[in-house]
Amino acid sequence: MSSSEAVSSAEKDRILLAVLSVSVFFVGASEFMLSAMLNPLSVAFDTDSVHIAWLISSYAFAYAVAAPFLGSLSDRINRSRLLLIALLSFAIDGVGIAFSPTLGIAIALRIFGGLASAIIIPASFALISEVVPRARHASAMGTVMLGMTFGIALGPAIAGLLTTWVGWRAPFLLMSTGCIVAFMIGTAVMPKSPTTAVTRETHGFRWLRNPNVTRPLLAKGLWNGTGVSAFLLSGEVLRQRYQLDVADMGMSATAFGIGLGIGNLSAGNLRRLTGREERSLIVVTSVLIASVAAFHLLPLPVLGALVCLAAWGAALGAGAPSATTVLAERSGHDKGVVLATAETLNNVVILSVVPIASMTLATGTFAMATAVFAVGLGIGVALTLYDALFGLSRNR
Repeated sequence: MSSSEAVSSAEKDRILLAVLSVSVFFVGASEFMLSAMLNPLSVAFDTDSVHIAWLISSYAFAYAVAAPFLGSLSDRINRSRLLLIALLSFAIDGVGIAFSPTLGIAIALRIFGGLASAIIIPASFALISEVVPRARHASAMGTVMLGMTFGIALGPAIAGLLTTWVGWRAPFLLMSTGCIVAFMIGTAVMPKSPTTAVTRETHGFRWLRNPNVTRPLLAKGLWNGTGVSAFLLSGEVLRQRYQLDVADMGMSATAFGIGLGIGNLSAGNLRRLTGREERSLIVVTSVLIASVAAFHLLPLPVLGALVCLAAWGAALGAGAPSATTVLAERSGHDKGVVLATAETLNNVVILSVVPIASMTLATGTFAMATAVFAVGLGIGVALTLYDALFGLSRNR
């Protein structure tokens, strides 16, 4: 390859990463923006917040159930083409919800959007592992995950402002417009030839018998899902401990979000410092379990609690790209289904841990809530440590 071709290829990779980052931004924003729109949507569809909540639940359920099967499909056909179809479908979904005549139709469209999201996120990371040079996988995945971080953080704020200024349809139409732009640019920069193996080289769900894949998969689901669950309940801990109001509790999300973004950007540097993603994961999971424990068990001032939340977010932000890189590398031709299953497992852990921990927090028992988190984090970190030592021993 000539120097000019190498520059052209690197530039195309940067544009591709930008497209993928924008794509997951709109997916993340679309998922979380409803938290700021429940009352306007209740008025629009002439119902109560309990029924409107189905717009959130239906999306999450469709995503969690369908992700492994759609991930398997992405391993068997042209992944780029499937990703572009999903982006266009997500855009159509947003327009459809904006002009839905009934809540039932809107819920059906949210299910359709959940299916599109179940393709976009895993396929984006699988595509990175096939297009970007191996040494840059963690850094590239961290860059794209930063798009998701911004979407989750800014989605509710953008939706709230647009709903106030323009109306409840505006956020959905903005998400659709963004996906259409990503689709149009993506048609030019995504690989034209299939990046996946032919059908006979994929193995469906046979990878479930490979402990080198299932071990890091289970580890990531446990420490990442439990870490996110603990954050979702951190505001309640701050309220009970420091008697903060709702506005002040927003500081927790700010500190965590800043840490998450820093972690996303530092994943590549951490990989270079440690030499392998498996070693990086030992560092980040150790920081994660230490910061969660300190937040819940130590008599910290408010500033100390916010520092713990920032470290907590940084650990998750750096750990997710590294863990995704490990799974993509080890799963070979089945990376689409493996990465999609990782998303499903993460959601299952959150749906399991949050109700249990919230019941203990309702009684004001911080130690019991910490014990719930300690089980998930402890098993996840132990599996991560075992996997790293096993992998290093095998390499030697």
